[in-house]
Amino acid sequence: MAAPHDAEIRKDVQTYYGQVLKKSADLKTNACVTTARPVSKHIQEALQNVHEEVALRYYGCGLVIPEHLENCRILDLGSGGGRDCYVLSQLVGEKGHVTGIDMTKGQVEVAEKYLDYHMEKYGFQASNVTFIHGYIEKLGEAGIKNESYDIVVSNCVINLVPDKQQVLQEAYRVLKHGGELYFSDVYTSLELPEEIRTHKVLWGECLGGALYWKELAILAQKIGFCPPRLVTANLITIRNKELERVIGDCRFVSATFRLFKCSKTGPTKRCQVIYNGGITGHEKELMFDANFTFKEGEIVEVDEETAAILKDSRFAQDFLIRPIGEKLPTSGGCSALEFK
Repeated sequence: MAAPHDAEIRKDVQTYYGQVLKKSADLKTNACVTTARPVSKHIQEALQNVHEEVALRYYGCGLVIPEHLENCRILDLGSGGGRDCYVLSQLVGEKGHVTGIDMTKGQVEVAEKYLDYHMEKYGFQASNVTFIHGYIEKLGEAGIKNESYDIVVSNCVINLVPDKQQVLQEAYRVLKHGGELYFSDVYTSLELPEEIRTHKVLWGECLGGALYWKELAILAQKIGFCPPRLVTANLITIRNKELERVIGDCRFVSATFRLFKCSKTGPTKRCQVIYNGGITGHEKELMFDANFTFKEGEIVEVDEETAAILKDSRFAQDFLIRPIGEKLPTSGGCSALEFK
């Protein structure tokens, strides 16, 4: 049973997103509409195919569309009006599937209203999207089984849940081995004082429940994920004098991280890897995270952790991976460097 404080926060958030906010322009800060890195052409086209009402109800803080999505099963935590689900559903294709779960009934109803519209827009024989009214920290109650998804995404929602560890634990449970939690959220530079943590508008604006940035790595390790990998980060600006007064010296960033569920028996030493190319939208270059960008045919030295993730995840077929010192495979009699 949720503590009274947690239940009150849930109610306030449901009210904010179900009744107060009708469109993204109603937001008082840019926390929930922060731009991410530039998007590729195929994602831009997918975004343009989303129905206008669904797009207007977007309150995310990043772009939760990782790479290599064809035929994947994806779960969106806090799917809201369904924008990200409908983009992802186009990218996974008819053989893939996307499930969105949200605790605000009004948001789920908006998303469900356009199931047929998007199915016809994409030319699919049947819809590959399902929306569930439920809590992201209680996925079992919503009928979501162990190891049933390749990817879990979330866009500026985990901060709205008081028990972040339970959300991450549930994401870990429903991910397949080698699966990934790819999510954007809001983080703070300081541990938040009570005045901010109990402020209703700041909770609704994704700031009051933001995680102190150092805590993410601690929670990830506790649950069993590989250490978080930062993809992008952007400073959040406050466009409201009253809220600026409450926040004081605290600073907020929206950041996208990727967390992988991998075995502990992967490569134990540094490796050389070559990206084979060909991932849709990233045929020549794959920006994996803030530290690694892989160009087609180029030899890159990576740490053992990165090698283990590439070997265990859905990217395994996209890379040649060998321990340093062991000769990489050649193509047509050319050396790897000549192949580049």
